[in-house]
Amino acid sequence: MRTCALWWGRGGLPLRSVILLLLVPPFLLALQLLVVGPRLPRVARVGVEEQEVAYSVISIEPERNSRQRGSPSWRPGLEEEEEVEVEDGDRGEGARAYEDENEMLSRQMGPRTLEVQPWAIDEPSFTAELNRIITYITRLQLNCSRVLCPGHAQASQPPADSPRWLLCAEDWLLPAAERPCVAYSFSMDGGDADFLKTVSALGCEVHTFDPSNSNASGGHLGNSLASNHGDGGVVSQHKMWLDWRAPRKRRQKTRGNQGSVSQTLADIMAALGHHTVHFLYADLHSAEWRVFQNWIELGTLQNVHHLIATVHLQWAGFEVGGTNEEVLRYWFSVLQGLQASGLKLIHSSAGEGRSVLKQTVANGHSSYTLSWTNTRR
Repeated sequence: MRTCALWWGRGGLPLRSVILLLLVPPFLLALQLLVVGPRLPRVARVGVEEQEVAYSVISIEPERNSRQRGSPSWRPGLEEEEEVEVEDGDRGEGARAYEDENEMLSRQMGPRTLEVQPWAIDEPSFTAELNRIITYITRLQLNCSRVLCPGHAQASQPPADSPRWLLCAEDWLLPAAERPCVAYSFSMDGGDADFLKTVSALGCEVHTFDPSNSNASGGHLGNSLASNHGDGGVVSQHKMWLDWRAPRKRRQKTRGNQGSVSQTLADIMAALGHHTVHFLYADLHSAEWRVFQNWIELGTLQNVHHLIATVHLQWAGFEVGGTNEEVLRYWFSVLQGLQASGLKLIHSSAGEGRSVLKQTVANGHSSYTLSWTNTRR
């Protein structure tokens, strides 16, 4: 009887072995859960709040000291842009005012990017680069038989003396008489008085931008625009300036807090509801080179018909760096970019001074006021 109890059926396995075999699978499953379980992703259970997830911000911007000429992100003639913090309604104080370099690159991939021109004589030379850029900005690219002189709205032949600027008054280059024209002026020294007189007499909707003007609208474009939209000859003032960087969303300024604001030309035009600026005057006090580059890369110039701008040569300009030879080549590249965008030089007027990049020169001046007209529109 005892012998029979040790067996399970005739010819079967011992009962003790059978029990051991039955315990092996649960043991292996428990072992698997202990070893592999911690590596499996956690799934939130129904009715249990999910814990907050901590995100790590990884910067892919290269070290400033390691950015060299051979790297893809290096752009000749440009200094590093500093990160600026401003008030932001959504993110609170300390939010970044301007977009990261990668976001700026994606926004600025417009119809073209600035093409850096080769050296004038295949190697860096201050004299060669200077001669090239002075020759370029003093050689006219389009002759206009009829022009608008400073302070006048009646077309005439080009004057014998050389005024500070001219507007090409060929019929095919001026806005139609039955259509309203739009004029912008960016000036902080009152040097645009004759320009404002001319475009106002033409019946244009005129907007002036000056961050130092305490009587302006404080950057709130909508309020000032409502009073003169389509009202020819009326000048609307804005406490605002041009920038080459796209700002992030800013908190709306109240009338009691009229701090100055800087925006790109494209953003200003969009805020004012303008697709085209027929006449644009700009004296940006050495910020013109980076602003011009922004216009070239975003394709903004296709919506500007006439441009009068003063270029300053006494120093490199805001956020423009490199050796003197590199700066001159960068300037020349920007001017070539303006021409590639459709602008033709119709007038050039030299300013005072003989300093270029803090060096006294005999064949150049410290500034030039250049007049362009857009033939590609």
